[in-house]
Amino acid sequence: MEESKKQTLSQSEQLKVQTEVFYMYKHFDSTPNHVQNQWLTLQRYNHIEYLTKGLKHLGPGFCCLDANRPWLCYWILHSIALLGESVDCDLEDNAIDFLSRCQDPDGGYGGGAGQLPHLATTYATVNSLITLGGDKALSSINRHKLRNFLLRMKVSSGGFRMHDAGEIDVRACYTAISVASILNILDEELTENVGNYILSCQTYEGGIAGEPGTEAHGGYTFCGLATMILINEVDRLDLLSLIDWMAFRQGVESGFQGRTNKLVDGCYSFWQGGAMALIQRLSSLIDAQVRSSFIGEGEQTTGRTEASVKFESGGGSASAGSLAQGNLSDAGLSFLNRSTEADPFFDTVGLQRYILLCSQDPHGGLKDKPGKHRDYYHTCYCLSGLSVCQHSWSKTAKSQPLPPAISGPYTNLLEPIQPLFNVVIEKYRQANDFFSVSY
Repeated sequence: MEESKKQTLSQSEQLKVQTEVFYMYKHFDSTPNHVQNQWLTLQRYNHIEYLTKGLKHLGPGFCCLDANRPWLCYWILHSIALLGESVDCDLEDNAIDFLSRCQDPDGGYGGGAGQLPHLATTYATVNSLITLGGDKALSSINRHKLRNFLLRMKVSSGGFRMHDAGEIDVRACYTAISVASILNILDEELTENVGNYILSCQTYEGGIAGEPGTEAHGGYTFCGLATMILINEVDRLDLLSLIDWMAFRQGVESGFQGRTNKLVDGCYSFWQGGAMALIQRLSSLIDAQVRSSFIGEGEQTTGRTEASVKFESGGGSASAGSLAQGNLSDAGLSFLNRSTEADPFFDTVGLQRYILLCSQDPHGGLKDKPGKHRDYYHTCYCLSGLSVCQHSWSKTAKSQPLPPAISGPYTNLLEPIQPLFNVVIEKYRQANDFFSVSY
């Protein structure tokens, strides 16, 4: 009998986190409103100071991240952009110079000069250069050679390798397709069978795993969903079970966990919250799949056709229907212009409270959960998730969008992001215009 009362390590850690978070919430709820507002204040100046310092110099403890330096650039630059700031000219020039030296002579970007080109650092570099913006940054990308690199990474199953002889997974599919889409080099040769590979990774739970036969995961779910949108095949996913799985990943703390029975983590504010923001724009597809679930098995094809038509003709000034006629790279802009007709599928107020009270370091930077240390990765994805929450209620179906739904003072407002790529919308639009000319 005593044996059955013993807790697993996961249960013990979960209880510890819950206790600490609930203590913070209880203390917060018992304070006067004006004090609550102070506690919910985004420490904007301290975050910018922390980020800018990291862009200028990193200590010896970061040596283990030598192959991830483009990621450090992206996490920091994107966080600064979310806060509505930009770096000075010298820092911008230094960043462009460093990232240019990461470009392999045969295409793609490595973690540093002379390092093996890798899809993850290619994605981080491209997003960094787009976030910096301007002709110097954007023109430094050799799109022709980059496309050749992407093709070299493609495998017969429809997936991609992360690097030469590297692993094949959903993350590789997303980074390859995301880069190709945002640079206007996406075509049918790159997208061939990608949808089939992603479908093979959707699990019985509804989420998407890194590779077939493994466990559904928040990061891979975002990557798989975004990829399917970018190749205009999102109606092939089982969206109903996907929503169900994601909804149950928001824990009692109001933050998101990455997998079933795992602890809450601030970075999933974007990986799960961002995926929810994508789903929010697919209400017509979801409605069609709901209707399809009530008809016979033999009529499922009809349900998919109806969903496809609705997606291709629905909302916004740009139609996804044109994608089937060749210009796949229009998917990002077309999706962004679609109406947000549904309410958020998660508790945006609760998630904001978790980020601001439990993940924010008052001295600058954000972190996984109480008791952890701040870092640039969690700063980037906590702020990205916060932006998603704030702008999730801004419907565009009517003539006037609703104001952002901000927890805390209005000074907490962050820049809105293009959720498919996780870059600030203004930066995305500039890049879209710049790369509209074929390479």
